[in-house]
Amino acid sequence: MLRLQAVIAVNHHNWFFVSIMCCTRLIHYTSTMNISDEVFYSSDQENIVFSIFYILIFIVAVPGNTLALWAFFHQDNTSPSTVFLRHLSVADISYILILPMRIVYHLSDSHWPFGHVLCELSGFLFYLNMYCSLYLMSLISLDRFLAVVLPIKSLSVRKAKYAKVAVGILWVTVIVSMSPTLFSIVNVTSSSSGICKKLYLENTSPKALVSTVVAFVIPLTTVVVSYILILLKLRTLKQQRERPVKDKAMRMIILVVMNFLFAFVPYHVSRVIYIEVHSHGSLTAASRQSLGRANQITSALTCVSGVLDPVMYFFLNQAYRKKLLQLFCKNKEMTNEQHSS
Repeated sequence: MLRLQAVIAVNHHNWFFVSIMCCTRLIHYTSTMNISDEVFYSSDQENIVFSIFYILIFIVAVPGNTLALWAFFHQDNTSPSTVFLRHLSVADISYILILPMRIVYHLSDSHWPFGHVLCELSGFLFYLNMYCSLYLMSLISLDRFLAVVLPIKSLSVRKAKYAKVAVGILWVTVIVSMSPTLFSIVNVTSSSSGICKKLYLENTSPKALVSTVVAFVIPLTTVVVSYILILLKLRTLKQQRERPVKDKAMRMIILVVMNFLFAFVPYHVSRVIYIEVHSHGSLTAASRQSLGRANQITSALTCVSGVLDPVMYFFLNQAYRKKLLQLFCKNKEMTNEQHSS
């Protein structure tokens, strides 16, 4: 076990860089394969539900991630985990700010009134947020693995400058990989129909299936392996002074796993089924309807990450927790003063 941990510690940079470069082509396939011509229209009730869901996500996620950005960028002592959390909040904000367009789309009875460019931007930011979030969470997991399992040996590795390099490579890779979505000619079919094919319609080619599976399995495997090794290490911590380390690691494991399970696993499972079933053709109308509905629901669920991430910031970052508590206490004091007067 110790030998395995040492090997992982030495090679974790190479593992990350190789996995990111592999996903450059994988995500590129995901974003550039031929898009199905099938159009799924939501019912009136579904449009109302989606609108309410996006409104609630927007109301909760914007303040939480905005406060996180402010706290992280005003934090003097920057650790690798702070660098990763900071950029995770940037990824969340980049997608949350376009949710009003989705709200208008559903309130307009599945009609896209914003034109070609914003349709492209909406699809681009969707994938940008999703894959940046996935890989940033895998980096957070690797950082926690080094801090808990190899605290001494990883001192030379766990530096903010290395974290910034890794994050920079990640952003460039995902942006370049997703850039074809900004120049695709298949986005809005016509001004009269107002259909934005970047919102929910998915690629259905075999290459899209492979890229979807591999691009998700890499960060998922990283998270699972890191947490298994962390849990094995935590079982050996018996001294009372090591309890804070154990508690913080357990909170992080629970929060990141919840994020994966609620926000990203349903989408990728649904997408694999969607592509696989469509590749065989001869679908009934009911099957198409069910697949389209599942595709919309799981796509919407990815937004939950924007709500769960601030919860993770609260438990993992002292600066964010302090600012949030200060803000809450200040508002409480103002309310008490108003009542007393």
